[in-house]
Amino acid sequence: MYKIRVKLSSYDYRLVDRSAQQIVNVMKEHKALVSGPIPLPTEKKIITVLRSPHVHKNSREQFQVNIHKRLIDVYNVTQEVVTALADQELPKGVDIKIKVDPVSARKR
Repeated sequence: MYKIRVKLSSYDYRLVDRSAQQIVNVMKEHKALVSGPIPLPTEKKIITVLRSPHVHKNSREQFQVNIHKRLIDVYNVTQEVVTALADQELPKGVDIKIKVDPVSARKR
């Protein structure tokens, strides 16, 4: 038995949410068990730039980029599910990472 872990990331949270909902709907149509979408912490990158390199060195500008992420786990994976996931067309600006892991049986 295998588990597929899908990680979505984008600068725009609306694109990530729409893409995650689209993947969940397709997986449910193919009778797969879906866990998610789970929102992961937003990664914030802050860049500081000098406004004028010579005269006003203390005058600086800051820019911030937010990267929004979602996580989806898919269980009961069949060949149909993998094909449907591969055929998904996501909007530009959404990065997708797919990882396939074997599910180990729990020891009691």
